[in-house]
Amino acid sequence: MQPSPSLAPGMLLTKLNAAREETDKLFSVIRAGSIYERPVAQRHRLIFYLGHLEAFDWNQVAAGQLPADRFNPTFDKLFEAGIDPDSGSLPSDRPSDWPSLYEVHSYCKRVRREMDLLLPKADERIVHTAIEHRLMHAETLAYLMHSMPFDQKSAPGLGPMPVSTVSVEQPVTIPAGVATLGKKRGRSFGWDNEFDEHSVAVPRFSIDSHKVTNRQYQAFVRDGAPPPHFWTKERGRWYCRGMFGLAPLPMDAPVYVTQQEAVAYAKWAGKSLLSESQFHRAAYGTRGGIEREYPWGSADPLHSHGNFDFHYWDPISVNATPAGDSGFGVSQLVGNGWEWTSTVFAPFPGFNADSNYPGYSANFFDGEHYVLKGASPRTAACFLRRSFRNWFRPDYPYVYATFRCVENE
Repeated sequence: MQPSPSLAPGMLLTKLNAAREETDKLFSVIRAGSIYERPVAQRHRLIFYLGHLEAFDWNQVAAGQLPADRFNPTFDKLFEAGIDPDSGSLPSDRPSDWPSLYEVHSYCKRVRREMDLLLPKADERIVHTAIEHRLMHAETLAYLMHSMPFDQKSAPGLGPMPVSTVSVEQPVTIPAGVATLGKKRGRSFGWDNEFDEHSVAVPRFSIDSHKVTNRQYQAFVRDGAPPPHFWTKERGRWYCRGMFGLAPLPMDAPVYVTQQEAVAYAKWAGKSLLSESQFHRAAYGTRGGIEREYPWGSADPLHSHGNFDFHYWDPISVNATPAGDSGFGVSQLVGNGWEWTSTVFAPFPGFNADSNYPGYSANFFDGEHYVLKGASPRTAACFLRRSFRNWFRPDYPYVYATFRCVENE
């Protein structure tokens, strides 16, 4: 990872507190008595994540960088690392194996107090790591909580969903050109898998102008494909499982699927799943040859550009945010759901594992994870940078992941 432009300690604390506020909001949604639940079998119980966020900050920033007192080394270790979701190896712990909620809250409160005192002396790059790690878990927690029974959650105030017109499903031709992947070292913060910047020649191809919708995917299901994880059928009618309740299947919203399901649909449709370089070309390229910072240009991300940064809990229509269209007229390449690619998660040329977090990426360069690009409704704005890469196993159904098809010419 590389350092970002220097920020005053007060600004770093402001950013850290803003990230803490997002995760605190999530935990406040969980009703009393449900914090020891395990909504997703492949993941830890929710109590782990309550302690993990503070333990990570403490292990990285305080105990890892500065001469600070390890006041609870048992918790530092217990809450240190999560689980790579693998359905072939499920955890078997019981709620009684974990500390009491009071003990975990006490640990978290003290970590925050100690962290705030040590922050002026901390390595700024490590603080950025802690901030982004916490915001990543704000999304992870959301999709874990999505699988909880509705009566275990308290819905916060929900604003009205945007109104959209009927979607136009048509391909867009992307001319041959160069896509720039990754980022240059020394300019701003980034995770180790984002480096180094390099160029890839991308041949001409055509791409769906919109993400594949529930309406389109329903035809695939009628033809014999299994329904995706977020669908459920009651009295012969399909519903979508939202964060806080069931709703009739929103036909113009994107379908959330696994990478395997996306590949199967593309094959059924006579097309292919886009690659990471094709995503970059469609999202950031322009007909004039200049590459943009975001699909819509260089302006800071706004809610009119897409469904991201915690504004909504669930997906909206695929054509609800035309202000975020790319230079080629492709919609929602950022926001409303991560986009699966056909690209296996692997290092870029010049990759160096981060010395303070060496397993962050390298542990997943195993040929069993695939790159996702873009963002979901629960993705923080800082991850909208062009170089950011997400990854999951191809059969993992819980992530807020969409897709679109391409035809190579």
